[in-house]
Amino acid sequence: MSRINDVGGMHGFPPIEREIEEPPFHADWEAHVFALNRALIGRGVYNLDEFRDAVERLPPREFLASSYYERWFRALSALLVEKGVCTAEEVSGG
Repeated sequence: MSRINDVGGMHGFPPIEREIEEPPFHADWEAHVFALNRALIGRGVYNLDEFRDAVERLPPREFLASSYYERWFRALSALLVEKGVCTAEEVSGG
């Protein structure tokens, strides 16, 4: 079954725009999300397959409207709630 992330070769999507000399992160928070994800995987909170699945489970509208690291942040936030590390309220800042 295809998910929204699996659109390679499909019609109706614009070409991928590549930035010349693109930096690894466009903002500091992206580096923090990257580091947090590595730490959580390293500590065994979840594994890479679970993380990938969480990214691919994002609702299509949310997936398409999010940047690369916004998807990562939404996925790791969902996993933290699913794994009982945080509550949804804590993740949302409440």
